[in-house]
Parts: sequence; C-alpha cells; structure tokens
Amino acid sequence: MATSEAERGRQDGPILGTPGDFPDRPERKGRFVVHVVIAILCAVCAGGWGYVMWAAGGDTEVSNQVIAFDASSGDSVQITFEVSKPSDRAVLCQLQATDVNHVEVGSREVNIPPGEGYVRLTERLETSAQATSGAVHYCYLV
Repeated sequence: MATSEAERGRQDGPILGTPGDFPDRPERKGRFVVHVVIAILCAVCAGGWGYVMWAAGGDTEVSNQVIAFDASSGDSVQITFEVSKPSDRAVLCQLQATDVNHVEVGSREVNIPPGEGYVRLTERLETSAQATSGAVHYCYLV
C-alpha cells in the first residue's frame, strides 16, 4: 500500500515552494507605449461614434410636436401638429397612424412651403384599419 510523504513525515515546507524558490519576474518594457496606443484607439473610436450619432440626429433646425389626434373614425385619423422651421425654407413631414399593436395603418407626407417660421396644421390621414394613435414620424428641410 502506498503512503504519502506526509504520513512518512518528510514534508518540510510548502508543496509548491516559497517565493524565494522562484526566479524574479523579468522587467517588461514598452507597457506604457501599449497603453497609450490603446487609449488613442479608444479615443478615435469614441470620436467617430460621436460624429455618427451627431450626423444621424437629423436637422435640428426643424422641430415638430403633435398637439392632438382624433382616431375615433374607423377609416381615418385627424392629427393636429406644430412645426417650427426657418421661415425661408420648405419642410417635408411624414404623418403616421398606428393600430393597437403599433403596426402602421396609414402614412402620408405633407409639404409645408416657405413662409412662416411657425406653422400649426390639422391633417386628415386615411387608414387601412382602426387607428389608435397618430404621430409625426419625421420633418426635415427640403
């Protein structure tokens, strides 16, 4: 039968050794350079993503707001909305009606000609089914 060293009384120290039993760790050179390169790469990526998000934000010169909508009719929805824009530019807005499952049941584009900077409109939007909400999907300068 085999016996362990502990049973024979021969264990004098730690099984894996003490820190003095191992050689010193070699000096690592160039770690600072690696960290700087990684930091620059992260900054470039963050800046690029920031630019993409800023560019995708659309034209901030046009703002719109739905004031009210009436979806009581089964085949249309009436949307009242406001658009604030530069008075010398035309705007294209898309109106959208959705049902209870948030499925689009109607949409239409509305052209707002140059002239006034603040416009309040009421538009009737034909729908393919009973709508539960009406919204301005987007507005941008033309």
